[in-house]
Amino acid sequence: MTTRDTPFAPGTPCWVDLLTSDPDLAKSFYGELFGWSAEGGEEEFGGYVSFTSGGQGVGGMMRNTEEMPAPDGWTTYISTTDIDATASAVTSEGGRVIQQPMHVARFGSMAIVADPVGAVFGLWQSGSHTGFGRYNEPGSVTWDEHHSKDFAKSTAFYATVFGWQYDKTSDTDDFRYYTAQVDGETVAGLMDSAAFLPDEVPSHWAVYFSVDDIDASVEKLVGLGGSVVRPAEDTPFGRIADLKDPTGAPFKLHQELPDAS
Repeated sequence: MTTRDTPFAPGTPCWVDLLTSDPDLAKSFYGELFGWSAEGGEEEFGGYVSFTSGGQGVGGMMRNTEEMPAPDGWTTYISTTDIDATASAVTSEGGRVIQQPMHVARFGSMAIVADPVGAVFGLWQSGSHTGFGRYNEPGSVTWDEHHSKDFAKSTAFYATVFGWQYDKTSDTDDFRYYTAQVDGETVAGLMDSAAFLPDEVPSHWAVYFSVDDIDASVEKLVGLGGSVVRPAEDTPFGRIADLKDPTGAPFKLHQELPDAS
């Protein structure tokens, strides 16, 4: 079991939350799919809900309203120890701040930003809430991945703002994929997606959730009202499926495959 109660190193994805037009449906859907419990929802915190697994935080949820110019979806948050300085660096490097840094009581501080290619993500400076309590196990986030329509611009931006160094998994025109390193630890993936993302799909961050049996999980998802964007398939990195929840929020499932060796 991978759990923690200390802050993630700066530059590390540390949390995800769901913007949804139907919180009650989302509670039921993700509760059935992953076995999550939903806690909170007090108006004091804007109705924000925390999803937990075995009592450990795995993600959050907030209501999407007509005033929010964004579709339903999952947001990846990257850890920082100085949210104001990081937000300033985002704008200096060609990104923009969508929601200015704000304190969230004793829990920490958050901001919503976009990188120079338009991919939206969050910043989190921890207080009592340090991020994931459980991750890298079934029913929790196992990977965060940036899909870019301008790969050179994206990699330069994250290297400058977060100090990421890159391990080049593949660097050909057919498949260009880097993994980001923080203090020698692999923290995220970046894919050159310009050749296959449709015009209407912008650069974005994708969230992967781990499951024990991806085919059974996909079958359950469809029965719960979700939809399949790309069926589960074996890859060199595990068995992966692209999916949407009942209101259209996209996410991915990942299952480890046995070592063929």
